[in-house]
Amino acid sequence: MSEPLILGIETSCDETSAAVLRGERTVLGHVILSQDAHRVYGGVVPEIASRAHLQVIDDVADGALREAGVALRDLDAIAATAGPGLIGALHVGLAWSKAAAFGLGIPLVPVHHMEAHLFATSLDDARAAPPFVALLVSGGHTMLLWVPAWGEYELLGETRDDAAGEAFDKVARILGLGYPGGPAIQRAAELGDPEAYAFPRPMLTSRQQPSDDDYYDVSFSGLKTSVLTRVQALTADSRLEAETANVAASFQAAAVDVLASKTMRAVAETGCARVVLGGGVAASRALKAAIAAALPAEGELYAPSLRHATDNAAMIARAGLFHLQRGVRAPLDVAARADLPFPGLHRRAGVSC
Repeated sequence: MSEPLILGIETSCDETSAAVLRGERTVLGHVILSQDAHRVYGGVVPEIASRAHLQVIDDVADGALREAGVALRDLDAIAATAGPGLIGALHVGLAWSKAAAFGLGIPLVPVHHMEAHLFATSLDDARAAPPFVALLVSGGHTMLLWVPAWGEYELLGETRDDAAGEAFDKVARILGLGYPGGPAIQRAAELGDPEAYAFPRPMLTSRQQPSDDDYYDVSFSGLKTSVLTRVQALTADSRLEAETANVAASFQAAAVDVLASKTMRAVAETGCARVVLGGGVAASRALKAAIAAALPAEGELYAPSLRHATDNAAMIARAGLFHLQRGVRAPLDVAARADLPFPGLHRRAGVSC
């Protein structure tokens, strides 16, 4: 029996994407169309994003099918992001997928966007499979998970305010570096001194214990405010232009230190030195280098390729396959939810590798 052929559809934010996946890892066709219009505003404008998805989704899906050399009638199922994300944007992709699935008479599988980011790295490397500690870092979410098996997720910690990617975007805006913030900060930081400014590491102290409710959680609001205060002072002294690279490098070092340290706490408690990264911030060279350096010699770090780190439909198809094989079939009245609960997620109890 041939492996299932699945079309994935992703429209949770400002990327319109479609991908055709054969089995677990064979991506036959994959189109990602990013919306550049948001650069003018320094962040994603929900209404603009929704309209842009509506304008291009037919062409994006057709492009993925054409690249794969298959037709709609060849598909075994359609997987679509049902949440979380921008509700208008989600509606576009899910509505398109409902119509296509109904017309073809094939299953529709709703996918949680962040669970899909967990699967993304396995598209690049089959060894990125449970058990592992996962750090999901994107523009909307920051989550530290223990993953003993696919579909079983234990939440160790999460952000209490800004997500990691959101913090990078906001600091880039403060520094006038443009959008998206992650790549802009990284480019500027390469020319700066990461020790130029002693920015705080919020919620990271040596006194914390695993039983503390902030042991794994992260917070970036205070760090962002500290950067803003420093930038205001440098601006008043007419020194900001000369110090931008140093501020960017020092901010990046602080944010990465927090994320890497929290991840290594999870490695120590679980006894599992296998770490999988997911989400747009997983493309950060500084983050990958910091975690790789902190892992023991036998440790394993798996990070997605740039194509699979950002929002994409291949990861949606892969997560959809997992649920399809477990009998998931969505009714056609399934609704998109901006706050869709993470399937299989439960709070920390006890962990071991």
